[in-house]
Amino acid sequence: MTNPLDLPFDADEMLAGLKPWIETESPTFDAAAVNRMMDLVQHELAALGAITERIPGRMGLGDSVRATMPHPHAGEGGILLLGHLDTVHPVGTLGVLPFKREGDICYGPGLMDMKGGNYVYLDALRKLLAAGVETPLPVTVLFTPDEEIGTPSTRELIETEAKRHKYILVPEPARPDGGAVIGRYAIARFNLQTRGKPSHAGWQLAKGRSAIAKMARAVAEIEGMTTEDCTFSLGVFHAGHWVNCVSSVCDAEVLTMAKTQALLDEGVQRMLALNDPEAEVVMEVRRGVTRPVWEPDQPGTMAMLKLAQEIAGEIGFEMSGASAGGGSDGNFTGALGLPTLDSIGVRGADLHTLNEHIHVDSLVERARLAAALYCRLGA
Repeated sequence: MTNPLDLPFDADEMLAGLKPWIETESPTFDAAAVNRMMDLVQHELAALGAITERIPGRMGLGDSVRATMPHPHAGEGGILLLGHLDTVHPVGTLGVLPFKREGDICYGPGLMDMKGGNYVYLDALRKLLAAGVETPLPVTVLFTPDEEIGTPSTRELIETEAKRHKYILVPEPARPDGGAVIGRYAIARFNLQTRGKPSHAGWQLAKGRSAIAKMARAVAEIEGMTTEDCTFSLGVFHAGHWVNCVSSVCDAEVLTMAKTQALLDEGVQRMLALNDPEAEVVMEVRRGVTRPVWEPDQPGTMAMLKLAQEIAGEIGFEMSGASAGGGSDGNFTGALGLPTLDSIGVRGADLHTLNEHIHVDSLVERARLAAALYCRLGA
């Protein structure tokens, strides 16, 4: 049998393949853009001989793609490759963050989170198929459209699909030290709205009650609740249309991350306690989507980590394993107690910024890791 570590992976070839992925911008809230990305990937999967299925989107979001890779025992009981194809970068970001390589660094919107990892793990399947290598277990691929907003439309799909498999691989970007994630903190999102009283800001300012002012005061209060183990961040703020009008409505979104379920529950209560329906300027707090705590050190996951560490040693690097924040769809599969190895994708930095980039040498490194995992899980 061909040693998967000896497959002919080539960084330049992978970058050429990644270019159309990155240049097909796919921000979560633009369903048509996400679906163009799904079109591209579904075509590539079909070209590999996979049986592909397009799962229509919900809630105004994009579609999902599920693909069953060629295998004599294709179907249940195998390996699930789980990734998302949506990004946080709006269409047009390529104008300021073009796909480009500078030495060992390659830039592009969504390249690190997580198109790079998704592509690498597909390229490993491509090379295995080309070499005629049959993996011990069948592989199913599931790409979803909404991870960046908490997976509101596809959580049930992910959990149902994951329960049909023995192992889940989530090629989110590697941790800063190159390590994998074997547990994740809980995350809750909140939608806030303040409602005041409009007036002409120049003529009758005193008659108005500013929704913006109340929300602005709440920012310091909310972010001031942050501790090392439970954080609060107000990341979205929308209000106002006319500078000469006192704002009557202000909307905001808050993200809370906690290391344990108990801390998350406490954080949720603190957020909901901000509800102030009888005030002169009303504050309404509604809980949004939640990612459950994925407790570390589960036996199935730890066995996967041990295997990955052995493979990494053969490749020539060390792979640590730890719990992490940030949230991913691995929260769902790990919380179900399913063996899940997360953040085994490319190495890089500055995800979600206009400096998002990867280390080019991680492409071949992670492709070899992927190929060996496919060949040794279940062997």
